[in-house]
Amino acid sequence: MAGEDLRRLQREAIAAISQQRTSSPFGAPLAAGAALPMAGGSGGNAANIGEQYLVFSLRNREFAVKAEFIQGVERLVDLTPVPNVSPWVKGVINLRGSIISVVDLRVFLDLEHLPYNPRTRLLTLQYSEMVICLVVDSVSEMHPIPVSTINNAVHQAAIPAWVRVYAVGSASLGSRMVVVLDVSRLLFSEKMHHYQIQSVP
Repeated sequence: MAGEDLRRLQREAIAAISQQRTSSPFGAPLAAGAALPMAGGSGGNAANIGEQYLVFSLRNREFAVKAEFIQGVERLVDLTPVPNVSPWVKGVINLRGSIISVVDLRVFLDLEHLPYNPRTRLLTLQYSEMVICLVVDSVSEMHPIPVSTINNAVHQAAIPAWVRVYAVGSASLGSRMVVVLDVSRLLFSEKMHHYQIQSVP
């Protein structure tokens, strides 16, 4: 990308972030993304099957977020850096005409940053007018999780301390234990909205 194009995209990104600051500092709504592998059958009682969740991994643990908040899953692409933002904001991308900020979820949660690899994914979430791309270690599947199977106690061994504030509980997927995350709690957290770093005169 030429230097002038980079500077133009940075200016557009900063303008988009500033416009959305009161409701969404990370851009405009995004079109729905590609389909993901689905676990579980399509028949049976809906209450027993449960809502669909997307399952992804981070630091050798699995997490789940409600499918209704998923706008897409993308392979990692080149990011355009933006100045004067927190280290966990890795830049912006243009997805289907929308400029979206990209947050490395590992760095946001104060975990060790690892080099990106072919399994790294961009997970686009939307809640209300807030849209953001999260960098996660990998994405595996869509899976139904009945409400009755979610253990809503957040202070439990299955939920690591570094993500507890954003968790609503845990659930068993066969022999696997996943941490169920609250998308609104994550996207509208105080930390997420303090992404800017004051420049030194």
